Amino acid sequence: MTQDVNIHTHGRVGHISLNRPKALHALTLDMCHAMSAALTKWEHDDAVEAVIIDHAEGRGFCAGGDILMLRDSALNDGGVSGRKFFHDEYQLNHQIFTYPKPVVAFMDGITMGGGVGISQPAKFRVATENTRFAMPETGIGLFPDVGGGWYLSRLGGRLGQFLALTGARLDGAECLWTGLATHYVPSAMIADLKARIIERPNRIAGILSEPVGTPPDARIENNALRIAKHFASDRYENILASLENEIETNENGGADWAAKERDTLGTKSPQTCKVALRQLAESAKLTDFADNMRMEYRIASRVLTRPDFAEGVRAVIVDKTGDPKWNPPTPELVSEDLIDSIFAPLPENEEWKPL
Repeated sequence: MTQDVNIHTHGRVGHISLNRPKALHALTLDMCHAMSAALTKWEHDDAVEAVIIDHAEGRGFCAGGDILMLRDSALNDGGVSGRKFFHDEYQLNHQIFTYPKPVVAFMDGITMGGGVGISQPAKFRVATENTRFAMPETGIGLFPDVGGGWYLSRLGGRLGQFLALTGARLDGAECLWTGLATHYVPSAMIADLKARIIERPNRIAGILSEPVGTPPDARIENNALRIAKHFASDRYENILASLENEIETNENGGADWAAKERDTLGTKSPQTCKVALRQLAESAKLTDFADNMRMEYRIASRVLTRPDFAEGVRAVIVDKTGDPKWNPPTPELVSEDLIDSIFAPLPENEEWKPL
């Protein structure tokens, strides 16, 4: 069993604690397998009534998946090991989503990408003042996966589209306001809350809902109307045009905000932005989370080896130059045919399947 994740039980509660502090607890394939195995075992163990997912020391809950491994796969094995990682990570996401016992995720730190994938499917999602939630994949040419299409498309007010395109980071109070978190508690109280959940796992909702003070105001609420207006379209060019119009006219006093968001989008992969908008539009129509994950695996298996992913990771994470050369370079050059090909079904023997 990998030491990168600590797995044990406390009385009637199973406990999964991510333990890769130097990598902000980013997930490896071994970690995904260890977590899945533990969940499978506990599902059939009547002595286990609930599960806690958290992290050991450090400021990350889970900063994502093992991006460097994925890039290495794209460059050196045609994406074979990368696709294996996505396939099994998505099985873990689906396993948590459909888990028959309550799962509590403590998002007490950086929660991005793969960290979103193991916290959002939990019944209870606890944010703190340390929470930094984001799906920043447009900046590295990937896409908001791990179930992101399902969660983001269901936020309302086009907040999901805004988060998917811009990679905006939300604090704990904003997570609570948007519904991405079910509870907000000061981090100083977490140890006590865990102890009480372990003592009375049948009372989780009550324990988390006891008064813990008023969460701070959610800053994103101030921009909710602007987001709903300018990110209303599922066509990327329309969103960019809406922001440009605001910058030129300043009709709602939002020119500065619009310029900031336009400039942010200018750094993102045009291919990924178009993929994300299609992904969220398609996911909103689905009624089964497994169908969403099947779609996301089709996307992942293809964008992994397209030029933008290796280049985005190079610019943002490897060389840290922040100067990715996207291919195609502009939204106008990302054709519908290209997007169609990314979403097309895989051969039957390659399609994603739940555990």
